[in-house]
Amino acid sequence: MLNKNKKNTLNDNYHWIVFYTVAIALFAMVLDFSIVILALPTIADQFEVSLKAVSWVIISSSLITSAFMLPLGAISDVIGRKKFHISGMVFFVLGAILCYTSTSLEHLVFGRIIMAIGSTMGQSVVFAIIVGVFPKDQKGKGLGMITTAVSIGAASGPLFAGPIINIFGWREIFLVTAVPTLIGIIFAAKILDEKKLGSTVREIKSYDFIGSFVSIIFLSLLVIVISNPFSYSITNIEFIIMIFFTLVFFGFYIFWELRIDNPMIDLGLFKFATFRWSTLTRFLGFIASAPAFLLVPIFVQSFMGYDETATGLLVFFGAFFMGFSSQFSGRLSDKYGFRKFTSLGMIFIIISNLSFSFFSQDTSIFIVLLVLIINGFGMGLWMAPNMSATLASVLPSQYGSTSAFLNLVRNTATVIGQAISTAIITGIMLSNNINVQLSEISDSINPDISLTFNQGWDLSFKFSACVAILALFGSYKTRKIKN
Repeated sequence: MLNKNKKNTLNDNYHWIVFYTVAIALFAMVLDFSIVILALPTIADQFEVSLKAVSWVIISSSLITSAFMLPLGAISDVIGRKKFHISGMVFFVLGAILCYTSTSLEHLVFGRIIMAIGSTMGQSVVFAIIVGVFPKDQKGKGLGMITTAVSIGAASGPLFAGPIINIFGWREIFLVTAVPTLIGIIFAAKILDEKKLGSTVREIKSYDFIGSFVSIIFLSLLVIVISNPFSYSITNIEFIIMIFFTLVFFGFYIFWELRIDNPMIDLGLFKFATFRWSTLTRFLGFIASAPAFLLVPIFVQSFMGYDETATGLLVFFGAFFMGFSSQFSGRLSDKYGFRKFTSLGMIFIIISNLSFSFFSQDTSIFIVLLVLIINGFGMGLWMAPNMSATLASVLPSQYGSTSAFLNLVRNTATVIGQAISTAIITGIMLSNNINVQLSEISDSINPDISLTFNQGWDLSFKFSACVAILALFGSYKTRKIKN
């Protein structure tokens, strides 16, 4: 009788056991990205390369994540979510070992590509696992908790990076992310049950190989055009050709996906108001939120004179409150509906972006902290309910591909938001005949540089506030209806 009661308890709590199992890996994957960024200067010194060259450590990851998110997400619906999740963690650990043992920048970038494949596999399936295993009335709660895991990973990077790099070196940061992932592999192998995860395994012949190939080319070109790592001018012939082929492959991808029986992402979902408006809200929301993650650390260090540790602490509090608010917003959205929380979250983003726009060199550090908390709190309010609304409008068999699609929307929108904010600032500086990289602003003694940067900063965040207003409209239009 005792064993039977124990078994029933485990079954009742199975969704939470699964949550902690997949959250370990997701935490490590998010931590990896936030911690590696701060190690780039040290890596550049080690291999005696420029910061521009070492930036490919990050660019390569972004390219892989964006280009392969959809194709890999669709594969999870073919081979099963448990196998796919474990395979992703194995790739991630192998890539981390390659990075740890790298002897050149090329070797390191190759290791980062392998890690990015594993991370992409993990990101594309983890939300599908959570939605598939949690009870219907607790799906928002589950998504809120997994968003908290993302927040903890993002917050931990800036806190851990400095001490780890200073005490041990940059190679050890890859061990820090590999160890919890290894633990995740062991737990996943023992705990995850394919039948309980809601997987509906299809035959491999139903996989959209042509759509997968075309999407990889299109999304790779899109990321390169947006981020422009080669610093092409708008009138450069190579840049124009890339834009042309980006549009060509995008057009062919839409044409192809609309005519086959088993597309990677069912474009017919956009006929439904809930899916259409929630996706638009997500896209605009991440564009509006992206500049804060990129520009505020630069501002705090370059203009306010604080070091990396203090900056990391500020970023930590913003991410902490994002995780805090995502817990109750996801849970309460199951009971009261998602529109209240997505709309309120966007209002917080509007307020924080307008507040950011008024920052100056004399702004109190406590004001910066307060606005970062408001921004993080707003992010947590809308992210989990928004994803819950979108996944509620698709069939369980589509959770894998849709989860990957939503992560793709997030990554692409973040790249676009950061590219636009950077373009606004550098554009205003160039219009005033000031040609200085953002990373070099703190080294300049020319007061005109600070003045023009502040002008660009002000316009950048006011533009982001306008985008957030559009996202607020999208969140208002997102209604829970029967499709």
